[in-house]
Amino acid sequence: MENTENQTTVERIKQQIEENPILLYMKGSPKLPSCGFSAQASQALMSCGEPFAYVDILQNPDIRAELPKYANWPTFPQLWVDGELVGGCDIILEMFQQNELQPLIKETAEKHKSDAE
Repeated sequence: MENTENQTTVERIKQQIEENPILLYMKGSPKLPSCGFSAQASQALMSCGEPFAYVDILQNPDIRAELPKYANWPTFPQLWVDGELVGGCDIILEMFQQNELQPLIKETAEKHKSDAE
């Protein structure tokens, strides 16, 4: 039996992922990252030139505890694009270096701009 508190965290995670087409779960913030991996991941994302949302998991220990189980991905940062987990720092940097991240981020941002209008 899930306790209700646990439930609300997962619901919050789902809601964050649904409401933010480009979402980075990280330690700290893009301007003040608290770990090297989060710093590299947010740099790569910022270089794509589109706004993105982030959640500082250090400020949200409940999300920090629950998200790895929900995502089936043990580490942070985690990049979610359009409701799908893209991956962690290594994957983000690899995609960025291979110019796969930029079009993904741009297309997603474009798609959701037209949704918002």
